[in-house]
Amino acid sequence: MLPKSKVDLYAAIRRDSRAGLSGRALERKYGVGFRTVQKALSSAWPEPRKKLRPRATRLDPFKPLIDQMLRADLDAPRKQRHTVKRIFDRLVDEHGADEISYQMVRGYVASRREEIRIEAGRGTVDAFGPQTHKPGAEAEVDFGDVTVRLAGELVTCYLFAFRLSYSGKAVHRIFASAGQEAFFEGHVHALNVLGGVPTGKVRYDNLRAAVAQVLGFSRQRVEADRWTAFRSHYVHVPVSSLVAPSPVMASTVA
Repeated sequence: MLPKSKVDLYAAIRRDSRAGLSGRALERKYGVGFRTVQKALSSAWPEPRKKLRPRATRLDPFKPLIDQMLRADLDAPRKQRHTVKRIFDRLVDEHGADEISYQMVRGYVASRREEIRIEAGRGTVDAFGPQTHKPGAEAEVDFGDVTVRLAGELVTCYLFAFRLSYSGKAVHRIFASAGQEAFFEGHVHALNVLGGVPTGKVRYDNLRAAVAQVLGFSRQRVEADRWTAFRSHYVHVPVSSLVAPSPVMASTVA
């Protein structure tokens, strides 16, 4: 059976080459040419396909005009901005674009409008922040309600989850209440199972059981004394404040 993908093909060629098959034998076995065999032996990852140049369309001569209208919309009142139909009508009436279709204009405007906003510094750019974690350094904790069927009846319980960020190893425990005692017991159980305390940060998605007071409009959290003592027992470094606007709150540990 031939490999399903080009990556699989390259892997099979490299494997058979290490087993002693000659270049000619590899060409016959996999039905490929000399260059494919050489590329597979030089790199385990196939070269990306070259992107073809976009084909010319009847809309190309009018794209600068559409861009000009979209740029003018950046400073125009909301109700005076161009709709796709308005752009299409202007191209036909003012510029003699009789050979273009409404669908062509709509497709171009759908992608180009946001690009122009980004070029002008008014749009949102898709971005991501890569996450890296050191082994044993960070963890995440969640403590929330779950519904389980107990003795044939649906019952609301509370699930404590402690997950190491690097390995993904997680420890779970379910409780009948969401009290502070259950919150602490979940930590004790997780740390005993894992065999230690993370050396970096533990991030909390729900830290209500450790908060004694929320301060006014700032929404800052004051930690409960029992939580401070609990963290101190496990060599946690105290945190001056826990800020509310973000649902994820971090507690630094030594």
